[in-house]
Amino acid sequence: MKKTTGKKEATRNRVKCVIAVVLAVLFLFPVYWMIQISFKSDAETFGKILSYYPREFTFEPWLVNLQDKTFLLSLRNSFINGFLTMGITLLLGVPAAYGMGRYRVRGSSVFLLAFLVSQMLPASLTLTPMYLIFNKIHFLGTHFTAPVAIAAAAIPFAIITLRPYFKSIPIALDEAARLDGCGSFRAFLSVMLPAVKTGIVTIVVISFLNGWNDLVYSMTFNVGETMRPLTANIYKFQNAYGTKWNCIMAYGTILVLPVILLFVFLQKYIVGGLVAGAVKD
Repeated sequence: MKKTTGKKEATRNRVKCVIAVVLAVLFLFPVYWMIQISFKSDAETFGKILSYYPREFTFEPWLVNLQDKTFLLSLRNSFINGFLTMGITLLLGVPAAYGMGRYRVRGSSVFLLAFLVSQMLPASLTLTPMYLIFNKIHFLGTHFTAPVAIAAAAIPFAIITLRPYFKSIPIALDEAARLDGCGSFRAFLSVMLPAVKTGIVTIVVISFLNGWNDLVYSMTFNVGETMRPLTANIYKFQNAYGTKWNCIMAYGTILVLPVILLFVFLQKYIVGGLVAGAVKD
C-alpha cells in the first residue's frame, strides 16, 4: 500500500514538473524572441525564412541605441525615476509601517482600509488632482515630480507589506535593545530594520520597478523631451519608411534587463517578503 502511494506521489510530482516547465517555456518564449531579434541584422529580420536564432550575429541594433544621446538621456531619467521612487518609499513607508506595527494607533484599521482602497485606484483617476496640485505649487517639470506621484501609490503598499513583519517581532527584542542603552531611533535602525531585511528588499525592488516602468506620470508631469524615461521613447524607430524591429527589440531588452536581473538575484527575498506580508493579523 505504501509503495503504491509513493508511486502515485512520484507520478504527481513528475506531472507537476512537466506542467511547470511547459508554463515556463510559454511565458519565457516572448522574452527569448525579443532578445534573439535584437542580435539580428535588418536583412535577416525581414527575410522570408523564419529563424529562431541569429544566423548572422550582430551588435549593430544595440550600438544604434547605446550611441544615441536621446537614448542615454532617457536611460538616465529612468534610473532617476527608479532610485528616487525607491528612496521616497523607504523614507516614508518603512517608519510608518514600524509605527503601525509596533504601537497602538487609534484608527489604524481605518488607515489600513484606506491604504488597501488606494491600491485599487487606477493612475488615470489620480492624474488630474495631482496635476492641479503640482501646478499650484510650481512642482511640474522636475526630476522629483514623477517619483513623488509614483511613491504616493508605492508607500501604502510598503506599509501593508511591512506592518506584519514589525508586528511579528517579539517585544523582548525592544526591551533588550533599551537595556543595552539604545534609544527608540537607534533601536529602529540597529535592531528592527535588520530583523525585517526580507521585507525591506521586497519594497526596494517593487518600488524601484514602479519608478523604472512608469510612463503615465512621467509623460503627464514632465512634458519636455529631455525629461522622458525609456518607456516613452521606444516609438522612435517607427517612421514613414517602416519599423526597425531589431533596434526596437534591442531597446526593449535594455528596458527589461534591470527587471530580469533584480528578480533573478533577489527572487527568494521577493517571494518570501510578499508571502510574509500577506499574512492576516
